[in-house]
Amino acid sequence: MNPAEFVPGPDTSRALRNALGCFATGVTLVTIDSADGPMGFAANSFAAVSLDPALVLWSPAKSSRRFAHYRDATHYAIHVLPHSARDLLDRFGRGGAGFSGLAHHRNPEGVPLLDNAVARFDCRQHATHDGGDHLIIVGRVLRAAVNGGQALIFNQGHYGQFSPLG
Repeated sequence: MNPAEFVPGPDTSRALRNALGCFATGVTLVTIDSADGPMGFAANSFAAVSLDPALVLWSPAKSSRRFAHYRDATHYAIHVLPHSARDLLDRFGRGGAGFSGLAHHRNPEGVPLLDNAVARFDCRQHATHDGGDHLIIVGRVLRAAVNGGQALIFNQGHYGQFSPLG
């Protein structure tokens, strides 16, 4: 099989997006408290960076209307969403209800937390790095929590869950 090779650029942005979509990712909801109230941002750009010290990263798009809130947040929580929480993505998407009417509590830093995450990482912003049309935000993990269960997965434009082989 000969792969369809291309050079990334403005004319091939869809092809690059499709190629990147071949890598399955988990789906997270990053929450902050802001001057405008609690906010949530769906992100699949989450990754572990270091165990000692405990560091993770995520990358919000600079074009997001909430970008400045996330860039400036000193504390945030990254929730690994369970496969049963697909509806949260609509709630926290453009024009969604967000935290309105949604049960939540806050950590000692005042960040809004959801109870149904498969795992959660309470973070303090450690560093930021320019990432082209995204900002790479590295967080120092202050606390982590694990509830277990199946995580929501995103692959090739579809949401689903992991099915082990054999």
